[in-house]
Amino acid sequence: MSDRRSIDDLKKLGANRPAPEDIVRLYRKAFSEFGSKALWSSRELPQPSFAAALAITESLRVEGNLAARNIAERIESLCRAAL
Repeated sequence: MSDRRSIDDLKKLGANRPAPEDIVRLYRKAFSEFGSKALWSSRELPQPSFAAALAITESLRVEGNLAARNIAERIESLCRAAL
């Protein structure tokens, strides 16, 4: 059965919960590789929550290339599994 929760629902669930290391690693990779191109309107946080990690996925999809989209999908998938 697929998880039908929206990104907004997931953000609410993960608002004040620190993201686990595997998500943080992808979050940092996204800023390192696509920060100036796709995440120019976002600020990298030192201790991102689930919500902060999910917040960058839309920008990665819209402003980034296929590699950025892949990172967005991996972040979303890991967040869905953990929440």
